[in-house]
Amino acid sequence: MEMEQEKMNVSKELSPDAASYCCSACHGDEAWSYSRPVRGRAKSRSLSASPALGSTKESRRTRSLHGPCPVTTFGPKACVLQNPQTIMHIQDPASQRLTWNKSPKSVLVIKKIRDASLLQPFKELCVYLMEENNMIVYVEKKVLEDPAIACDDNFGPVKKKFCTFREDYDDISNQIDFIICLGGDGTLLYASSLFQGSVPPVMAFHLGSLGFLTPFNFENFQSQVTQVIEGNAAIVLRSRLKVRVVKELRGKRMTVHNGLSENGLPAPGLDPEVGKQAMQYQVLNEVVIDRGPSSYLSNVDVYLDGHLITTVQGDGVIVSTPTGSTAYAAAAGASMIHPNVPAIMLTPICPHSLSFRPIVVPAGVELKIMLSPEARNTAWVSLDGRKRQEIRHGDSITITTSRYPLPSICVRDPVSDWFESLAQCLHWNVRKKQAHFAEDEEDGEDS
Repeated sequence: MEMEQEKMNVSKELSPDAASYCCSACHGDEAWSYSRPVRGRAKSRSLSASPALGSTKESRRTRSLHGPCPVTTFGPKACVLQNPQTIMHIQDPASQRLTWNKSPKSVLVIKKIRDASLLQPFKELCVYLMEENNMIVYVEKKVLEDPAIACDDNFGPVKKKFCTFREDYDDISNQIDFIICLGGDGTLLYASSLFQGSVPPVMAFHLGSLGFLTPFNFENFQSQVTQVIEGNAAIVLRSRLKVRVVKELRGKRMTVHNGLSENGLPAPGLDPEVGKQAMQYQVLNEVVIDRGPSSYLSNVDVYLDGHLITTVQGDGVIVSTPTGSTAYAAAAGASMIHPNVPAIMLTPICPHSLSFRPIVVPAGVELKIMLSPEARNTAWVSLDGRKRQEIRHGDSITITTSRYPLPSICVRDPVSDWFESLAQCLHWNVRKKQAHFAEDEEDGEDS
């Protein structure tokens, strides 16, 4: 049922001409595209949505991470069979620019909770958005319950204008035009968890401890926010994982309130025929399956597109996006992947085999993880460090690339921002420079 609904959603997003496509191998120099045939250029594909509406110039570059626009024709008569309902696309990162169909009117401000240093920036930002830009500002209800905000009489008139919501109870997905995060990387992960479908553009200010995913400085926030509102910004499309956790019902009844269970998880879809419950999540960083409190090795089977590829024996396994490759996966020895690379990374945690190295698989494949029949203990799964739950025999975790990436607004561009974060936050390849030879030493060697 889920697959049928997803296909229907994808079909609705395609243009009427999407079903009738052609390639240059069979139809001359007309390259296939979703909207119309474009003569004389190779097909460009993107990791999420179509190119921004309103773009008047399409530039072709050879210095992007993907090289020139990927060609899908080979020789005079061979081509790749196109799928009119394809989900994944690859696009030159330099062409990813923000544009608005209509001027944004509502903004969600996410502030790190229990951080007194953020109170003044939060107040300044909200006053600027409301009074200078006449915008509707949404905040989480518990943010306004902070005594420093509740007791501030000067902030009172502004506080009355806020629209509030409660996580896991109120759905604001269709009411937010863009998001501003104040804090560390955790605020961006939290913003992602609030939107299980399409995510508005996210502007993240570095006011936390690390700030790898939050490139903006708050010093001149007025001009930077104004540029975003005017649509003058680049974005990086951070792919997410669609995770489906299926559990066998074991006699526990769950109370459901407003589409959510009593433990705050999305309400399970119950299948009375097989006696299982399914929960679905959108994950930005990683899915971690570990051995939990048990002293025994974790023992889980990993399937790729229905085929058993390996059994993980160790402390667990990390399934991460390129964005998550610089988080837990990097600490476990994996490579760091630029967020525009369409991929899923599989990284073992302390494997009981020296030859078990991290691997990268294509985006769009379906991974399925289950307890091995020989497993001595259960496993535990956490999603972006939250929603931790136990996995028993008969349960399964299905992971694939989501159709809904998170559009993160860049300070400069996707490539520059990423390498700047590597240098500033992770001190990537930082070392003392090697001294050069003196001229007299070089002359002495030549003689």
